[in-house]
Amino acid sequence: MRNFLLILSLFVCSAFFSPVMAQDTPVFTGAKATKKHYKALYVLNNGEEKRINGCLRNIKNALEDPRLKGKLEVELIVFGDGVAVYNKNSSYEATLKALQAKGVVLAQCENTLRERKIEKSELFDFINFVPSGNGEIIIRQAEGWAIVHP
Repeated sequence: MRNFLLILSLFVCSAFFSPVMAQDTPVFTGAKATKKHYKALYVLNNGEEKRINGCLRNIKNALEDPRLKGKLEVELIVFGDGVAVYNKNSSYEATLKALQAKGVVLAQCENTLRERKIEKSELFDFINFVPSGNGEIIIRQAEGWAIVHP
């Protein structure tokens, strides 16, 4: 019985001290944006609507992150099946133009167009072209860009 009372009293005492100890634990607030400028290359090589929407949403969210406001340079490189996002028949024109208005560079791999026999005229007229998507990734990574493949 004595052991039971001792354990019970220890339990009751610990309940009073736990909240005090929890207050000393620092609150996690995420990484701090201590640099003046950040660069991110988003890679899209998937044509599924869910993946395209997710990628475009991720770019928008990064641009709206209060830690990165006014510090973030973004490029979206598209190749392979991702070319669907830039097709004039797609429903992404307004979203792409809104991202471009915020400074996002929209780039398409020319290798994909050549291999799939897609004419540039089939794509939105406000996008840019690079010789190869993989080359863009390699160069940007060497320049210190964050490579994001959502």
